[in-house]
Amino acid sequence: MAKITVERPHALGLEKARKKAEQLVEKLSTRYGLAHEWAGDTVKLEGKGAKGEVEVEEALIRVNIELNFILSAMSGSIKTEVERVLDKALAA
Repeated sequence: MAKITVERPHALGLEKARKKAEQLVEKLSTRYGLAHEWAGDTVKLEGKGAKGEVEVEEALIRVNIELNFILSAMSGSIKTEVERVLDKALAA
């Protein structure tokens, strides 16, 4: 299993950061077929071949994803996609 961790600091505050995290989760869910559910300030992700969470804090968003053996081969491109989408959401 490959693990992907992406962290980005922000100065948006918790509520705005949650909205940005929701944008990220929607894109990941659509692209990789992940179901998602909020539990407090954390979004649990689960799908065929991947599971993880997006944690939203006052000054940080952290994405942790575990990929199964098949998706592990794509871990570099998946991490790049997560970074791109998160950076874009935080910049908007």
